[in-house]
Amino acid sequence: MKKIAFAGTDGRTLLWALVTATATSDVDTESYEGIVVRGTPAMPKFVAEMKWPVQFVETRSNSVDDYTLGILDALRGGAVDYVVPMPEALLFEGLVDRLEEEGFGDRVMGLTREGAFVEGDKLACKRLCRDAGVPVAPRWEEVDARDYPKVLETGLEMLHEFGGVVLKYPYSAGGKGARVVLSTWEFREVYDTLIQDYRDSYKAQFGKKGPWPLLMEARMSGAEISFTIFVDAAGHHRILPTAMDYPERFEGPASKANPITGGTGAISPHPMESAALIEMAGRRIADPLVEALRARNLLRPCILYPGCFVSLDGSKQPREIRVCEINIRPGEPEAQPVARRLRNLGALIAAAMEGRLDVVEPEVREDQLSVCFALMTGPGGPDGQKGYPWSCTKGEPVDLDWKYLRRKGIQVIPSAMTWDEPEACFKSDGTRVAYLNANVTVKPQDRQSEVGRRISGKLLAAFDNGKIRVVPREDETGNRLALRRDIGSHFATAANIFPGQK
Repeated sequence: MKKIAFAGTDGRTLLWALVTATATSDVDTESYEGIVVRGTPAMPKFVAEMKWPVQFVETRSNSVDDYTLGILDALRGGAVDYVVPMPEALLFEGLVDRLEEEGFGDRVMGLTREGAFVEGDKLACKRLCRDAGVPVAPRWEEVDARDYPKVLETGLEMLHEFGGVVLKYPYSAGGKGARVVLSTWEFREVYDTLIQDYRDSYKAQFGKKGPWPLLMEARMSGAEISFTIFVDAAGHHRILPTAMDYPERFEGPASKANPITGGTGAISPHPMESAALIEMAGRRIADPLVEALRARNLLRPCILYPGCFVSLDGSKQPREIRVCEINIRPGEPEAQPVARRLRNLGALIAAAMEGRLDVVEPEVREDQLSVCFALMTGPGGPDGQKGYPWSCTKGEPVDLDWKYLRRKGIQVIPSAMTWDEPEACFKSDGTRVAYLNANVTVKPQDRQSEVGRRISGKLLAAFDNGKIRVVPREDETGNRLALRRDIGSHFATAANIFPGQK
């Protein structure tokens, strides 16, 4: 049995460990154990309640030092064979480098600190893509964020040429550093908001006088699609099933009142996925990107997660693909529905670590849709909190109807949830408290759009009927949780745009 550990404290960490331990391959005969390094205080109790075959490796704290110590102990003691760090911060802070120094570099999947610029520095990543021939926005510029006249001039040029411009804080920002400008009227407000949000970060890195690097790029249009790519040390790679995420807090386009968040839900497959699109992503993005990493002596087993814009023709076939940015870890929550459609996640990770991705293909449940809803902390509380992603009430009990959720085939993955030992109950720890997941089979006579409505409706019904609640302090019959109600609706939207397509 190969023991594969996932390091981190969010829902995808537990979900990937669970899928690794329980999914049944049609080809691979190896057995796999799924392990979580650290996790959250709620996870071991949750796993025990659900009787899931997932083990845990404890760490003293959430620091990279303590992750390193915990992982080294597990590797040396034989409790773990391979480790997959999930949050990008562990890679930025050199977890892979530290394990390499201790002689365990061949046991960890991820880029070194030197290679982590692919996600951690968007300007350096743009230069990498340019040199590698990876298609990106038709125009991008590096300017000094403190030089507003230059920012304005560049932005107005891009508005004129492309109908929109994106201002990006170019360093790690948890997916929240991009701001879109669609008209001259909103330019100054968007600029001021970005500077306000990242002034302290700029000062910490570059001092008060700067210059403060700002990425400005032409706004791209089309379908936004991300690709999870496993890579091994020989440069072989495999693209996993696609997913579509819902990054905005509420339904509708992003705005000042509807901010981009860490992700409010996801579906798999992406409604615009096709075999031709996967082939194009491999040829135009994965192949040259892997070769660029090899040329810089940065290639090693890793996960690449490029976010792209795809142009389509009238038959839903891809015409062009462009990279918006590249992450170096799985997306959250996109990683959850992706994993739930795989039969051989453990085998793929082992193959990536052992240089065998050329002979191990993703075994995808092609006939299944997977839907993931984030249950977020809603407004209210003793200080009038606005709810996720702003200020959040914490420490309120989580009430679950375990029997109902099991009977309906609804999976709950705890995230920002803790365990209160004296009261013997789960409690909310704020932000995205938990995720609701479900898969459904699309039979030959079914339409994907109708099946998508059905599976999303099942999760909404569980929420609306109070089968999972965070009990507000001021109302024991209420529910502090909130969710988006349009997760999964794009299966039907795509079917309406492309009639006759699956």
